[in-house]
Amino acid sequence: MRVIINADDLGKSRIVNSAIFGLMEKGRVTSSTMLANGPAFEDAAMRARNFPQCSFGVHLNASEFFPLTSGAGLRHILNEAGGFAGNRLREIKITSELREALFQEWSAQVERLRMAGFSVSHFDSHHHMHTVLGVFPVLKRLQRKFSMRRVRITMNIYLEPAPAPLPRRLAKVAWNLALRNYFRTRTTDGFTSLETFVKAAARMKRDSRSVELMVHPGDESSSAETEILAGEWWRALPVALEPISYDEL
Repeated sequence: MRVIINADDLGKSRIVNSAIFGLMEKGRVTSSTMLANGPAFEDAAMRARNFPQCSFGVHLNASEFFPLTSGAGLRHILNEAGGFAGNRLREIKITSELREALFQEWSAQVERLRMAGFSVSHFDSHHHMHTVLGVFPVLKRLQRKFSMRRVRITMNIYLEPAPAPLPRRLAKVAWNLALRNYFRTRTTDGFTSLETFVKAAARMKRDSRSVELMVHPGDESSSAETEILAGEWWRALPVALEPISYDEL
């Protein structure tokens, strides 16, 4: 099974950056996605050049820190200080004005990585905002603009019992199908967190030829995950793994 170990949130802080790059040096992380509007983006962009064997994508952001653009439509998802207001994008009606402003903001985020000299490998998003149903047209427009054919799917590997009701799980299957076939997009077969994968690997379908594992090194709430990542977690699995980057997908 081919596996991408992608560290989210590169550029969030110097602590996060150091944790991610430290694991890249050890071969425990094969890919990462950058927060173009993160406080430590410049540090991340400078240090990432030392890891040509890893892929670097854009962690599209509409939930934390300050936007790079000033489109009026973004006001619906900003707090009083002018920063992104957490989960607001999931809580409001997504209008055409907001879609346009979000497209401009995400375009600016992609451009910031490109201007820093990166060949962007793929898109995913902070707090999975690219999987919000009303944002799907924005995502596809963004893919077309940047000719981006690799995007993270919505989570489809869970522990038993499945945490989501059947209608939601069916909606996720439909979203992944649309992602792959509307402006044809290459994706992994599966996506989940490292912790979930380690616990669920024994019962996974053997037809999953590729899986992306999401990790958050340096995040205080992910200490258990980081401990697993630092060890030889793959040795106890019933399936052999081939680590790859998104560039190899």
